[in-house]
Formats: sequence, C-alpha cells, structure tokens
Amino acid sequence: MKFRYAAILGAIAALALPFSAASAQTALKWAHVYETSEPFHTESVWAAQEIEKRTNGRYHIDVFPASQLGKEADINQGLTLGTVDIIISGSSFAAREFPPIGVTYFPYTFRDADHLLAYTKSDIYKQLTKGYEEASGHHIVATTYYGTRQTTSNRPIEKCSDMLGLKMRVPDVPAYLAMPRACGANTTPIAFAEVYLALQNGTVEAQENPLTTIEAKKFYEVQKNIVLTGHIVDHLNTIVSQSRWSQLSDEDKAIFTEVMQEAAARATKKIVEREQKLVQFFKDKGVTVTEVDKADFEKAVTEKVKFEDFGYRKADWEAIRAVK
Repeated sequence: MKFRYAAILGAIAALALPFSAASAQTALKWAHVYETSEPFHTESVWAAQEIEKRTNGRYHIDVFPASQLGKEADINQGLTLGTVDIIISGSSFAAREFPPIGVTYFPYTFRDADHLLAYTKSDIYKQLTKGYEEASGHHIVATTYYGTRQTTSNRPIEKCSDMLGLKMRVPDVPAYLAMPRACGANTTPIAFAEVYLALQNGTVEAQENPLTTIEAKKFYEVQKNIVLTGHIVDHLNTIVSQSRWSQLSDEDKAIFTEVMQEAAARATKKIVEREQKLVQFFKDKGVTVTEVDKADFEKAVTEKVKFEDFGYRKADWEAIRAVK
C-alpha cells in the first residue's frame, strides 16, 4: 500500500514539474524600431535566447522589431507604462529625461567607433548613465555603435562654407542640427520615409545619415556626392525599465548586463565592417566620395554653438574627448 501511495505521489509530482517550471518563467518584451535584417535586431534576438539559456529558462524574451510596439517615443514611454521591459533607443530620447547625456550627440565629440567603445568603459559614461537612471528610473545596460553620420549632396562640398544656403534634410534633434546650421545650411525636418522622394524631386538638396543608412535607403541613387563630414558618431542604448530591473536578482542583473554588452559589441563589429566596405561600393556606383577637413567644420561648430543651449555641460564633453 505504501509503495502504491508513493508511486501515485511520485506521478503527481512528475506531472506538476512542467507546470511549476512554466509558472516560474517570466516573459519579457524587448522593443525597437529597426528592421529585422539589421544587427540591432539580429543581435537582440541572440541576446534574448542567450539570457534564457544562461538563466536556465527563468526568463523568456520576445523581441519586437520595426516599430511593432510603437515608434521610438512610444517605446520610451512604454518603459514607464510597463508595456515594454527592454528597448533600444538613441541618446536623444534619453536626453529628454536627463539633458546632459545628450552631449554624446554634440558634433565631433567622438573620434570614431573605437573612441565610443572606450567611452562606454569610462567613468564619465558611468556618471552620465547614472544621471539618466536617477532622472528616469530606467537602467542603461549597454551602448551600440550605430554608425558615423555623413552628408550626401547634389552640390560638391569640401569645406564648411560650401554648405551656405544648402537645402538640407536633418532630423529635428537639436544636436543633429548644430553642424549644418553652423555651416549656414537651410535645414528642414522631413519624415524619414519621404527623404528619398524629397531628394529626388529637389525639395531638399542634401541629407545626413550613416553610410549604412545611405546604402539601405538608396539615397546614393539620387545624390551625386557623399561627403565624409563624420560629424556625429551615432549610437544606441539598450535600456531596461525601472520596474523590471528592480525585480532582477543581483545574479540575473549580472547575466543581463554581460549578455547585452556582448550583443552590443557583436552588432558594433558588424556595422564597422560594413562601413569600411561601403566607400568603395559608392565609388563603384559612380558617386563622388569626398574626404574633408573635419577641423574646419568643428571650428564653425565650436565658435557658433553653445553647449548650454542644449542643456549640456562642457565639462562632460571635455571628459569624453579625453577618453583614450
């Protein structure tokens, strides 16, 4: 009899195991606005799977690309509303909560992708991300290189003054506007989906974006010149919501951090490699690719643009510039 009861209890326990395991698993939502083919998505999927594996299935993360859960402003708000747990987003949105972190978008702050990566390991990075966390409650876990912003134009550009009067599409982000306006361009915001047509029909004569975007959106088809102004080394942050981060154990926080930073490094490597190949790609397409004296552009910005106009602190900028 005792054996029969033990066998029955054992069978019940065995049946209960899958249910208890399932109930112990926490489902999370990770959202971003990038396409499924881009490294920001593919490496996020890798990270989601890796976190599930390293936490022994305690967390299952679904990644929602291409604005499936809303535009960038929406998913940032979703962190607070609790509709998303993790997002990938630019520092321009983080700066809405904590303006000083936006100094990373000030023209000619970073020398290149290596400088950006060195910054993510620096004390000033810790200070700025901590300031954002104190202001918003949310936690920046990793930063990924997005690409260096360059200029395309139907007008040859070799120096800053060549941009005088140029009709140029620039996103309505203050730091993005700084260099073109300092050089005298007439800037206008146009919806990203409409930029190709606006360049094609002459509504604007120029725009600025990383080389990978110029390729993906085929802007080179309707622009004669790619000018390597390199004015902003653009980047994205991986952010975990306050509510979710506070619920993680120290062990799980360490796992999330390690995996997400590894994913950021993997994506960065792919983007850098792609950019290096694109200059020749554009030349092969018959586009004129021009190297410029960046110091000339930087001089115009530093003379005409004040950090305080954006809510930035010059000391932060100087600390970032000093990172080796």
